[in-house]
Amino acid sequence: MPKININVSHEEFPSRQEYEAALRDQRIIKDLMNEYDVNKKADIDRLYAILQSGKIRFESSLGNHFDDEIYELHMHPVNLTTNTKKPLANRTSKNKKKKSVAKNTVKLEYFDPLMQENIRKEMKKAERKRRFLIILFSAVGVLCIGYVVIYQYYSSKSERRWEALSNLVGSEALTSTNTDSGIIVHLEETEYEVPDILAKYQTLYNSNQRLIGWLKIDDTIIDYPVMQCSDNTYYLEHNFDQEEDKAGALFLDYNCNVITGCDNYIIYGHHLMSGKMFSSLTEYESENYYVLHPYISFDTIYEEADYQVMYVFRSRVFNEDEVCFKYYQFINANSEEEFLSYMNEMAQLSFYDTGVNAVYGDQLLTLSTCDYNEPNGRFVVVAKRIN
Repeated sequence: MPKININVSHEEFPSRQEYEAALRDQRIIKDLMNEYDVNKKADIDRLYAILQSGKIRFESSLGNHFDDEIYELHMHPVNLTTNTKKPLANRTSKNKKKKSVAKNTVKLEYFDPLMQENIRKEMKKAERKRRFLIILFSAVGVLCIGYVVIYQYYSSKSERRWEALSNLVGSEALTSTNTDSGIIVHLEETEYEVPDILAKYQTLYNSNQRLIGWLKIDDTIIDYPVMQCSDNTYYLEHNFDQEEDKAGALFLDYNCNVITGCDNYIIYGHHLMSGKMFSSLTEYESENYYVLHPYISFDTIYEEADYQVMYVFRSRVFNEDEVCFKYYQFINANSEEEFLSYMNEMAQLSFYDTGVNAVYGDQLLTLSTCDYNEPNGRFVVVAKRIN
């Protein structure tokens, strides 16, 4: 015999409003069960038809449960004298086919005064936290947008300046400007005969006598003046115009001397998010990129020269007490054996074999930038002079 539970208690419902709705449904269900016998198939079918017609609408889970029971009895007739219905958990809820009843909210006045006060305090805390997070995230958003705008502004400004400097190469403007200030460290003009400055760099030199040359790699963004001063830190945060600039400038290691010459010119530059300066150097990790860009032009202010890429590798800045090959200390070799040892070290580090080799007496060019694969990492491209 089907058994339908229609008893309710206050504890079964989360709010007084839902409890009262269940009581109203309970009265309707009792009236229906007094009129119809749920042990008879005909009465079940009549009940089902009434509920389907929409004349009766329940307000609570009790009513919905009764509706489900009638639906199951109608759709899956059973031996009414032996209760063999499927477990309720396996039944298909008819509620999915009917319009769901909106849940009623619990009102604050249902609780005692002390609980109401605690609820208000917690709500105020939650609201303050929400407002704080909104303000915080808004501030972070504004700062991020501001940083991007400022970065783009200075990046564009810097790019325009580099283009303007490039246009001055070969210009005759400012050639009459006085140039009598010391420009190269470790050099006294009384001891060395200083070559004439190439005409195409005279204007730039007159603008800043720390100019030491110009570096260019065709079909890349690398097309910049190269500076030199008495240390290797100044041009990390100063540009050609000697203004503070986080992008810095390309600069030749202060130990290198372009007048007397040295075995290896080392030029440093930043690896920037904007892609400027030496950022594109890391593309040389791909041998295909090397094939497309095998040559580097590096003119000193006294002499033009071209170089061919020989080695490409990663390294880092080592501690002073570490005994290992430190590419950034290779300016001059004391002997042919030492020179060849340096070549062997770089060949072993190189990502690929370019087929280019150097012998003692060849002029080398090393380009170095930051590499973020490890702390104090460096990305290095070494080339040999070919003219």
